[in-house]
Amino acid sequence: MKKHNYSAGPCILPQEVFEKSAQSILDFNNSGLSILEISHRSKDFVAVMEEARALVLELLGLEGKGYQALFLSGGASLEFLMVPYNLMKVDGKAAYLDTGTWANSAIKEAKHFGETVVVASSKPENYNHIPKEYSIPTDASYFHCTSNNTIFGTQMKSFPTTNVPLVCDMSSDIFSRVLDFSKFDLIYAGAQKNMGPAGTTLVVIKEEILGKTGRTIPNMLDYQQHIAKESMYNTPPVFPIYASLLTLQWLKNLGGIAAIEKINEAKANLLYTEIDRNPLFKGTAAKEDRSNMNATFLLENEAHQEKFDAMWKAAGISGLAGHRSVGGYRASMYNALPIESVQVLVDVMQELEKNI
Repeated sequence: MKKHNYSAGPCILPQEVFEKSAQSILDFNNSGLSILEISHRSKDFVAVMEEARALVLELLGLEGKGYQALFLSGGASLEFLMVPYNLMKVDGKAAYLDTGTWANSAIKEAKHFGETVVVASSKPENYNHIPKEYSIPTDASYFHCTSNNTIFGTQMKSFPTTNVPLVCDMSSDIFSRVLDFSKFDLIYAGAQKNMGPAGTTLVVIKEEILGKTGRTIPNMLDYQQHIAKESMYNTPPVFPIYASLLTLQWLKNLGGIAAIEKINEAKANLLYTEIDRNPLFKGTAAKEDRSNMNATFLLENEAHQEKFDAMWKAAGISGLAGHRSVGGYRASMYNALPIESVQVLVDVMQELEKNI
């Protein structure tokens, strides 16, 4: 039985991406070679890299606007380090919004490079909301935020207007909703949440913000070096980039970000409506900040946990357990999760209600 995959990451991908990826492992482009063994300098893979980078900018509406798209390694966790290395001026400062575990990890890395101002934090409330009232220092080298918080199920619905470069970790909601991406000077995202398999990280940078720190940056951590080498300063993660390209092609053929946003809103509305209606469940995130990607919820009575767990597992649902810091349940509804899978979960929740 095909599973209904609610894993927070690595996560569900479109079925056609699995099929084309599998074929490429056996024979890539009728070359007689596997995607796992071809040279990253070969004409076939250079074409993959060029199309993937171009398609990122096309889908985000950033073509011809001074941005570069890079596929790097190290996950978003390495970007926690690379962002201040490349953007924080010597003896300067950076501003951060603390909305979850990963935002907090980014703050810790920034502190190695200079003054790091946390403009607001929802940590005292276990990150159950997005802070709204805060001011960003005008002399900051940049302002960093995290658009979606996978563990706590919150999502920024709007972004501040500021005169300093705006940096955003979009690891878990990249390509999921329409935004004015030109408001952002740097976006980064680990592929494994919504774009591809684990192993590559997307970085989108407005090139004009680079080279202003006054510090010497090791080549491997220097965005300008990666741009100059067209995202192939070193051997790139070939297979994850190819699978990401296939996912981007799938999204474009679906109608792009505007089309998938409507689907994502329908999925989120279906599940949150049931969470709010069903007296056996309650959401953990503030309603105005609920994530369309990661719905977190609890049972009102933990005595029902064993029965509910058995029911959703029997229905073919996988990956529904919540993160240990929140408990309960987390339904990750990334782009490729069909609304039919959400309906299966809702049906199980309603069946539990009937049986209690």
